[in-house]
Amino acid sequence: MTEPHYTTIERALRYIAAHQTDQPGLSELAGAAGLSEAHFQRVFKAWAGVSPKQFLKHLTLQAAKQRLRESESVLDTAYDVGLSGPGRLHDLFVTLEAMTPGDYKRGGKGVDIRYGFHDSPFGECLLAVTDAGICGLGFVNEDGQEAALDDFRRRWPAARFVESSCETGYLMPEVFSGETAPAKGTRRNLLALAVPGTPFQVKVWQALLQIPSGHVTTYGQLAQHLGMPKGAARAVGSAVGANPVSWLVPCHRVIRETGAVTGYHWGTGRKLAMLGWEAQKRSAA
Repeated sequence: MTEPHYTTIERALRYIAAHQTDQPGLSELAGAAGLSEAHFQRVFKAWAGVSPKQFLKHLTLQAAKQRLRESESVLDTAYDVGLSGPGRLHDLFVTLEAMTPGDYKRGGKGVDIRYGFHDSPFGECLLAVTDAGICGLGFVNEDGQEAALDDFRRRWPAARFVESSCETGYLMPEVFSGETAPAKGTRRNLLALAVPGTPFQVKVWQALLQIPSGHVTTYGQLAQHLGMPKGAARAVGSAVGANPVSWLVPCHRVIRETGAVTGYHWGTGRKLAMLGWEAQKRSAA
């Protein structure tokens, strides 16, 4: 049921992105979603666990700037020693490796990629895997499934794509299992990511894995943590935007220095949804 809920409220999230500084009220957001106030409130709370007003509170520019200030010292520690504990999904059970230089040069020739479309908390998604691990995770926008698949085909132009939703569906509970550590005495499967990218891109994506859930950073800060001058933020931004594995490699946690949320390959509304989702869970914890 999560996917239909998200599809409904995505219109309201896009409206928030366009009118964030105006702090739209419930009536305005319900109208943007095409629902009555009462129905919108019920649907939104079923998806987010909180009211639209509470969710919007986490998405204001003031809140984003505060999170940037709080995150700076946290990220210094995370990049230096690695941060683990409650709320840390990625360093607990995600590993990221680049595809071999030979496969990358050949555009994936000889590589079989199995894929499937599935419901997720953030709308319909496309999950793609190779024998080495997950190589793609993206979302279906208004242009449909074929456009989402073509987006990944461009990354692996010579690979063979085979629909295998049974195989990818087996991984979905792990991919969107939440942002908490496994319960004591339990063990999650290790999610291996095998990504197509240049050495520089892979270096940026590995740095993204160190950003804790509920925290954010800027392109300039990310460049500095990589030992690059702050002026290299544009190059870092290009690498962030080329990330082929959404959510698990959390490129949505990188925002502008002003606190503005922009520039997400799968839509600004979806980026807001992810940031608000993580912020309210962190607040609740």
